[in-house]
Amino acid sequence: MSTRSGSGFGFEVGTRLPGRQGRTGVISTPHGAIRTPAFVAVGTKATVKSLLPESVAQLGAQAVLANAYHLYLQPGPDIVDEIGGLGAFMNWPGPTFTDSGGFQVMSLGVGFKKVLAMNTAGLQSDDVIAPGKNRLATVDDDGVTFKSHLDGSMHRFSPEISMGIQHRLGADIIFAFDECTTLMNTRGYQERSVARTHAWAARCVAEHRRLTAERAGKPYQALFGVVQGAQYEDLRRQATRDLLTLGFDGFGIGGALEKENLGTIVRWVCEELPDELPRHLLGISEPDDMFTAIENGADTFDCVSPSRVARNGSLYIEDGRINITNARFRRDYGPLDECCDCYTCAHYTRAYLHHLFRAKEMLSATLATIHNERFVVRLVDRIRTSIDDGTFAEFRAEFLGRYYAARPSVRPTG
Repeated sequence: MSTRSGSGFGFEVGTRLPGRQGRTGVISTPHGAIRTPAFVAVGTKATVKSLLPESVAQLGAQAVLANAYHLYLQPGPDIVDEIGGLGAFMNWPGPTFTDSGGFQVMSLGVGFKKVLAMNTAGLQSDDVIAPGKNRLATVDDDGVTFKSHLDGSMHRFSPEISMGIQHRLGADIIFAFDECTTLMNTRGYQERSVARTHAWAARCVAEHRRLTAERAGKPYQALFGVVQGAQYEDLRRQATRDLLTLGFDGFGIGGALEKENLGTIVRWVCEELPDELPRHLLGISEPDDMFTAIENGADTFDCVSPSRVARNGSLYIEDGRINITNARFRRDYGPLDECCDCYTCAHYTRAYLHHLFRAKEMLSATLATIHNERFVVRLVDRIRTSIDDGTFAEFRAEFLGRYYAARPSVRPTG
């Protein structure tokens, strides 16, 4: 077991997946343990949209992740710090994560919002900006200057500023400030960006150590480095090896990548990492991606998609993804998913959910989000159990075979 002495943070490997990088384990934090692999629910602005924190706990989520960029802009990290940190602020007793804000600064800054992986044929450039958008962020070797998406005010993030924000937010696991590129950036730019991210990482470690000593009465915050390098094997592997020299508590795997290369990139990084360090994959959501990420070494991962698509009536069930607003559900009096044990499926019909969405009632978002978050949490719990009992391959084939049966064109291979 790898543990920072007296910190309350550590990681212990459990069962290994034969022939792969995947494993089960336990991450210890000052606010409780996380059994891995685990899906971390996203509460961007210190809330999983439409749900009480108590509901998030009841559906089985072990940890939540909030966003440093958004909480910096509103309400401000000083407010969160004064009340006792993120968990106290949002009435969440368990482990918490915050990302560095880098992804939001970069993605909003170039106008792509949540999407940094796109068709790049013939479009590679050193200066990427979405069509019809104005640049809201400018990167230099010291940090990033950006314009708030809320009111247009100008702000500056650097490694030191990001560390200061995240220390005041008080999450158990925080991430080093990194530059998140798009797949449209050239190879040359990716090389320079990886070097810049490494330099920023070293500055993050130094500032993290200074703030940890300065705030000695606060619970220890584990700092994860973020591996970039787009879809280039040499860049990913070298970035990982270089970051290992800096003394991080764990690692995040970030950056834009294409779905078909997800497992390969996660494997490249995890093959370079020692077993005793936990690995977090930033931003995946589809069931096949979860299996792929886990078998290639991801211990935890997060994505806002389950709650976002739920608010639009798109719901995960064992037989695939459905849109509950479709007319065929108007007189469907069965549960949303007969296989699910969530509160929504136990007490409400498809017809009622269909009615709520058609009537634009706020309860629609709550009931749908409870289900989608529970579906993902439960799926990852089942994957963890299948690794422990040696049935991972059989469970993967059975689950994905059923989930994608109605959409064979998108069914994963391998």
